[in-house]
Amino acid sequence: KQSSQTVLPTISDDLKKGATKAVIFGIIVICLYIFIRFRDWRYSLGTIFSLLHDVFVTLIVFSYARTIVPFPLEIDQHFIAAILTVIGFSMNDTVIVYDRIREDSSLMKGSDNAAVINRAINETLSRTIMTSLTVFLTILILFIFGGEVTRGFAFAMLIGVVTGTYSSIFVAAPVLVDFAKHRPLGRKSSVENKK
Repeated sequence: KQSSQTVLPTISDDLKKGATKAVIFGIIVICLYIFIRFRDWRYSLGTIFSLLHDVFVTLIVFSYARTIVPFPLEIDQHFIAAILTVIGFSMNDTVIVYDRIREDSSLMKGSDNAAVINRAINETLSRTIMTSLTVFLTILILFIFGGEVTRGFAFAMLIGVVTGTYSSIFVAAPVLVDFAKHRPLGRKSSVENKK
């Protein structure tokens, strides 16, 4: 008996196309939100790299784990929902870090970008770890006691929470450092200064 959640070969192409469109649309909307919120394209680029990293790592680990775990893992509607949830979770973590970077860059005018970002990460690290640990433990309980229907979703979320946590610190922030080498954070661009 086939479950209505299982991807059959006849609809797998449609599901792949739909899932790809949903992920791309989600990333574009999130990047627009980041751009509008921070008014600096460098924050959006850091977010794009971070989110793509999270999606690809979750997909790769999930695909590899399918061959070694003793329970079935299907790329189905639950998995797609998990990927979209991971994108939202990672974006939330990244916004927290970026908000602190923005605050610290206005407080530490004249400081090196790397010093500002390092301070911001140190200030948000305990919050990031506690929030992620709480979410991870909740999803772990769902994974253990939730049954077969939610196991694929929970497994993908476990991977995504770990990936999203370290990417907001170790991917998004360093990308921002690289893109902010020539113009300190918090300083307006020449276009904004002319207004």
